[in-house]
Amino acid sequence: MSTAAAAEGPAVRFAKDHLKAFVERVEKLEEEKKAIGDDIRDVYAEAKANGFDIKALRTIVRLRKQDADERREQEAILETYMHALGMLN
Repeated sequence: MSTAAAAEGPAVRFAKDHLKAFVERVEKLEEEKKAIGDDIRDVYAEAKANGFDIKALRTIVRLRKQDADERREQEAILETYMHALGMLN
């Protein structure tokens, strides 16, 4: 054991172990997040292979995350902007 390690008290060792545990948990979650991202890409690829429009699917997924009032507000704003730009009859 080195002199620095020998001088390290139990509190310091506990703090280092605690820090290491947090880092390892974050690393594990990052790996899981990547795997989930890969799975989501696979689902979109499968939907595309079955003739579905991926851009529309992504929009639907995003809209379903919003509550009804928020979605209506966003749709009203979009309609207002499109009207102002002459995109609606």
